[in-house]
Amino acid sequence: MSKRILLLLTGLSLTCSSCGKSQPETLYTGSYDEQEMDAAMELARSEVDTFIAVMQQGNGTDFSVKVPIEDANGTEYFWISNIKYRDGSFEGTIGNEPGIVKNVKFGQKWTIAKSEISDWMYLRDGKMHGNYTMRVMLKSLPEDQAEEMRSRLADP
Repeated sequence: MSKRILLLLTGLSLTCSSCGKSQPETLYTGSYDEQEMDAAMELARSEVDTFIAVMQQGNGTDFSVKVPIEDANGTEYFWISNIKYRDGSFEGTIGNEPGIVKNVKFGQKWTIAKSEISDWMYLRDGKMHGNYTMRVMLKSLPEDQAEEMRSRLADP
């Protein structure tokens, strides 16, 4: 089933080749297995305390959490960057341009409860940790793009 999802691919631009107009580079319009995506989100939530510990130890860089944001136009997933964690919530700034929802903008401050995130990621030694939702979509990317993303993963 095809579904829109916002995804940060750390430098890999994805565009809609068939729509003839520019979209935000992180708006993914391919298809993926929804059960696999739900499982990836659940895995990320189950490991969020480990992510928080790594972040608090300063054992990486570019810590981000993915959050669902909804308005009358639908639900879109954004990476929140420059995050801090306190009192059970992450706060940071919207790290992507919106492609569906109209109630947020790039750079806007955002706060979300730890239990509501859909994914997390950080970089260490040039490799990406987490970003489980992107891994689900690798199957539907062109092989060269999928291979490039796999090369960036700490544990492909």
